[in-house]
Amino acid sequence: MSEMKWDITEFDSWNAQDFPEGMVGLEAGNAQFYATGGWRSIRPVWDAEACKDCMLCWINCPDSSIEVADGKMTGINYDHCKGCGVCVKECRFNALKMVSEHDHGKEGV
Repeated sequence: MSEMKWDITEFDSWNAQDFPEGMVGLEAGNAQFYATGGWRSIRPVWDAEACKDCMLCWINCPDSSIEVADGKMTGINYDHCKGCGVCVKECRFNALKMVSEHDHGKEGV
């Protein structure tokens, strides 16, 4: 992966002035340089056991955040996933669900 324009490793401790002002992407194909996952308030969570690797989530993800290797889903790139939920809507096997960023990681979520 290419180097990001901003280091978001300490995103949780940013103050308002630390956020980049707006963004105008004048050049096509530069989304790989911008970690837009910080906008997300809800996130998709993947259940690998329920997944049938149908790739409907991958085809429909507007941010190319579904990670795939050898024709199988391997995870979700949260640096770029904005939490739109399209992948969850398209999944026919209940292998993806949306959870709030606040609740993610809590027991049973």
